[in-house]
Amino acid sequence: MLAAPVVPAPAPWRPVFESCAPVGGLLGIGFATHPENGHDLVMVVSGDGHGLFDAVTGERIARDRDPDPEESTPDTAPDLSCPGLGPIADRRVHIAGLFGGGLRTGSGDGWFLEVVSPDWPHDRVLLSSSSSMPHREPHGEGWWHIFHSYYSELRAVGFSPSGRTLAVATSSDVTLWTRAPAD
Repeated sequence: MLAAPVVPAPAPWRPVFESCAPVGGLLGIGFATHPENGHDLVMVVSGDGHGLFDAVTGERIARDRDPDPEESTPDTAPDLSCPGLGPIADRRVHIAGLFGGGLRTGSGDGWFLEVVSPDWPHDRVLLSSSSSMPHREPHGEGWWHIFHSYYSELRAVGFSPSGRTLAVATSSDVTLWTRAPAD
């Protein structure tokens, strides 16, 4: 595990951004679905406000730099949620991150994520294509080391409810991968 290099996620996954999207003071992230085009949306909550990104294109589609202090962090709501922005302003989004909560560790169709920490506090994110313990298969065949948090604290790792987006959020950035819907 310690010797496994970080590698790109395998097909059909593709990165959404050229590299990670920097977000200072990231508190957590959550997922929603765009009501018009069905794309996964990623809501990012940080000390600098809230942002909403299209998880297919990477476009920032809404931003609130000064959210209501009573609702600006998920720890103010019993269900760890924040008010939505832009096209999802009429609903709340559950946030996983610094204050708790969690994202899905399985895509629903055979992909799984696991966080391991053989040299804590430097977490590694493993993507596997089977539910068996990934590190028993050869690296690059049944599992891929897709992220290593060298410099930032891991906040949340998981799949969107559709299973078409996977996200890794640290205290300083968000990394997203996406894939086309299954046929």
